[in-house]
Amino acid sequence: MLRKITIAAVVFLSAANFNAQKNKNTQLERPKLVVGLVIDQMRWDYLYRYYNKYGNDGFKRLLNKGFSFNNVMIPYVPTVTAIGHTSIYTGSVPSIHGIAGNDWTDKKTGKSIYCTEDAEVQGVGTTSQKVGGHSPKNLWSTTITDQLRMASNFQSKVVGVSLKDRASILPAGHNPTGAFWFDENTGNFITSSYYMNSLPNWVNKFNEQKLAEKLVANGWNTLLPIEQYTESTRDDVPWEKPVGKAEKPVFPYSNLAKDYAENKGVLRTTPFGNSYTLRFAEAAIDGYQLGEDSITDFLAINIASTDYVGHSYGPNAIEVEDTYLRLDIELANFFKLLDKKVGEGNYLVFLSADHGGAHSEGYMKESKMMTGFFDDGLEKNLGEELEAKYASSKIILGIDNYQIYLNQELIKEKKLDEAAIKKSIIDNLNKDPRVLYAVDLKEVASAPIPEPIKSRIINGYNWQRSGDIQIVSHDGMLPNYAKKGTTHSVWNSYDAHIPLIFMGWKVSHGESNATHYMTDIAPTIAQFLRIENPSGNVGQPLLEVLGK
Repeated sequence: MLRKITIAAVVFLSAANFNAQKNKNTQLERPKLVVGLVIDQMRWDYLYRYYNKYGNDGFKRLLNKGFSFNNVMIPYVPTVTAIGHTSIYTGSVPSIHGIAGNDWTDKKTGKSIYCTEDAEVQGVGTTSQKVGGHSPKNLWSTTITDQLRMASNFQSKVVGVSLKDRASILPAGHNPTGAFWFDENTGNFITSSYYMNSLPNWVNKFNEQKLAEKLVANGWNTLLPIEQYTESTRDDVPWEKPVGKAEKPVFPYSNLAKDYAENKGVLRTTPFGNSYTLRFAEAAIDGYQLGEDSITDFLAINIASTDYVGHSYGPNAIEVEDTYLRLDIELANFFKLLDKKVGEGNYLVFLSADHGGAHSEGYMKESKMMTGFFDDGLEKNLGEELEAKYASSKIILGIDNYQIYLNQELIKEKKLDEAAIKKSIIDNLNKDPRVLYAVDLKEVASAPIPEPIKSRIINGYNWQRSGDIQIVSHDGMLPNYAKKGTTHSVWNSYDAHIPLIFMGWKVSHGESNATHYMTDIAPTIAQFLRIENPSGNVGQPLLEVLGK
């Protein structure tokens, strides 16, 4: 009898071990945390322009341990912040996801619409409706963060962080755990009633530290001796715009603390805005206990001060180089924190950018490169011609995102020939030596425009929110408002060529020089996580990093 019991026990234990081993082998594996790092206005070449001055644990850690894609392009125009973040996280393009610019013109009223403005919600943590009244209501597609929330039955925590409202809100999706951005009236991080009715205690505690004030206390001087910034132009050039109330765009910026006390928005145009953002992201990891259990969480971070500094100084400034050298140190510290709190190999991080940036007009001119301002007097000249032809100066509703909006209501009211008006404008534009192409946005497919420009115009055209005529300027041309510093918006490589590196969970070291697109990021993450693609996805998974 004892032998029979022993045999039965052995059989039972063996079956239990087999089932346990079977369950262990078939358990779905996912990273504990996904971190999206989108560096605003980061040109791909910044990875290598400053490479020799980077430490080993920031950008070099990504490059030397992660998988880098060297030829990732933005597949649409205009190449601006709101569209960039949206397209990364939806895997889609403006024609589908609906975010047609940072702003666009309402075709009926002529009013400028900001991408995340929402009059039905109020700011939380701020008294300013302009700063706080934001939500993702204008976003038509789901994001990869939405898909993760739904796939986990909303157990996954998703948090968006940025100095910019749009760069926090749009990546975080329609129903995140939270989305937070900077209030330059107070220097605090805030949110809106779309997400919650009061700030979490951890946010209040963070704001109470007045960390931004401490970061700018000693001003801004170069991290290295200034003569070592050999990758940049001389410090004092006429095409740069200084931060705060500095009289000249030169180091050191000694009055930064005083400038910040008078205007908290000054923080944006310093490397300390990046430090402030990452400190808040770290607080969010603790506050929401991100990556602490087996359910995958997602932290979407936008590093925005790189964009503000770039706009003010242009890509070749010492200020830009110093900002990236300081960001390299910040990234190294952030990765070490993730290693400690989540565990190296337990998190998946990707680094990319929402767009690049053009060389400054002054720099191009001094360097004997083609440049200029394509729209100087453009709207005035077109308006005068239309008034002479049609006895109305209000036929053009506005020019936004390199697109001309026609006053459709007025055209109907006066029973004018819309086709004739478009032809007149396009013919006029195509005689302008600053314009490479001008095309009716409804007729792009049949226009004599080469790829990839044609496809990028089509992808960027949202028939409800975009204009009627697309302008493509010559290479090196900037809009008139960028007399100093720089900007971005066009199809050219300086605006459309972005970095993309994956590192961490299930990622082997490597690189690819094949052509890929910004829209490929979301479906790649979907494959890593074994979840459905975002609803408007047009991208393809990056097989090289997936190991397939």
